[in-house]
Amino acid sequence: MTVTSVEPYVARLLVVDDNPEQLKLLLEVLRGARFEIIVAFDGMQGYGRAVAQAPDLILMDVRMGRTDGFTACRLLKADPLTAHIPVIFLTSSGSLEERLTGLREGAVDYVLKPFEPAEVLARIRTHLRPALPSPSMAERAGTAGVVGIAGVTGVTEASTAAAADTDQQPDHVLVQAALRQVESNLASMPTLAEIARRVGTHEKRLTKAFRQQTGMSVFEFVREQRLGLARRLLTQTPLGIADIAAEAGFSSAANFATAFKAGLGTSPSEYRAQLASRQRPS
Repeated sequence: MTVTSVEPYVARLLVVDDNPEQLKLLLEVLRGARFEIIVAFDGMQGYGRAVAQAPDLILMDVRMGRTDGFTACRLLKADPLTAHIPVIFLTSSGSLEERLTGLREGAVDYVLKPFEPAEVLARIRTHLRPALPSPSMAERAGTAGVVGIAGVTGVTEASTAAAADTDQQPDHVLVQAALRQVESNLASMPTLAEIARRVGTHEKRLTKAFRQQTGMSVFEFVREQRLGLARRLLTQTPLGIADIAAEAGFSSAANFATAFKAGLGTSPSEYRAQLASRQRPS
């Protein structure tokens, strides 16, 4: 009987960094650990390569000139094709707020620069998702190398062709990323320009895509979300009207009352009183 040997599965990592010197050091560490490596030089290119090549894990710098790591992470987590991929941020900043922002955007971990090779490898192995070999995985077994970076052994044109610019990510991914920004920032809503920047596009494109995907403008959606949150708070909590207005992102209790009555045909106080009267035993 012939026994067929199966090569061990080689994990595919996407490394996104625009600093050539730091990138070279990291690639040496990963190459020594026998990972297959894809390289991108900014967040938007990294997002495009993640969609095209389905890495098992992404190592990404936070601060990059063209599109930063936070923007790329928002798009990755909004896209069903890439939402499951663990993202580890690389940063030279010791800022707690920066680390918390990254974790809120969906990263699983942080590695501080300058990094210790043993720590980087330990964190990668901790977060690599378990996977059983499949036909596509079998094709990758034993193929550790580097792809997608000019001047490095093992370059392939396919990775270069996968690069995406700011107008190539699908509209539904842009809108999903924008929805996440709105829903997580109702109490302190960024401007439309800031939301567009955070998802790697511009106001005009986001406005058009948002209306096509949802049937309403960004500001109409914000109003609906705020009113929905206000209704839940009126129904489920004893918070006062002013506190609910603040929680839902209205500028004042008066502004909240006006918007609530315009949307639901009654004031917040009357709405709560009607709920209370329905709940009293007859």
